[in-house]
Amino acid sequence: MKPLYEYVIRPAGQRYNNSIKVDGDKSLIVNTEIFNHGYINRKAVVVSVPVNNIHKLQEGQEVIVHHNIFRRWHNVKGIEKNSRGFLNEEEYLASPDQIYMYNNGGWSCTNGYTFVKPIKSKDNYSNNPERPLVGVVKYSDGSFLPTQLVGFTPSSEYEFVVDGERLYRVMNKFITIEYEYKGDEEEYNPSWAKSC
Repeated sequence: MKPLYEYVIRPAGQRYNNSIKVDGDKSLIVNTEIFNHGYINRKAVVVSVPVNNIHKLQEGQEVIVHHNIFRRWHNVKGIEKNSRGFLNEEEYLASPDQIYMYNNGGWSCTNGYTFVKPIKSKDNYSNNPERPLVGVVKYSDGSFLPTQLVGFTPSSEYEFVVDGERLYRVMNKFITIEYEYKGDEEEYNPSWAKSC
């Protein structure tokens, strides 16, 4: 039986991305907390599409999703619980607004979302290595062109690592300005993102 609106997905790999390969077949656990959203897997594979398939996704397609789908948490009594979308260890429900990108021979955003890559700061008086609230469009739903330099409102960006690149997911309505791209803007991708 198919759901009416929700997609059935499974994580591409494990629920948590909390270990990295360090030397051949050896791995290092970098996080043991279940509540830290930064280590939750956000890449999934579509198992079943709903009757109302608004994203026009297909079974077996890779998608980038909200971290709370695979997340575990503790209730007020300290009992570990699964997310609302949990069906079993291999299958989860994802509503359409929890799916941000899909891979169709290349990544594309679902309606209303853009992924931007941060750029390096040129401010010699700042200890922040990246320019705040500005980025280069990497993936879009068609509202913005790739390599377009844009600015967005504070606290509207959410960090993702997609194919070894650190990106910010920004809703289109929070992109407030389009800058002139001079070509000397250098994209910022920290070394730790390449290991994810």
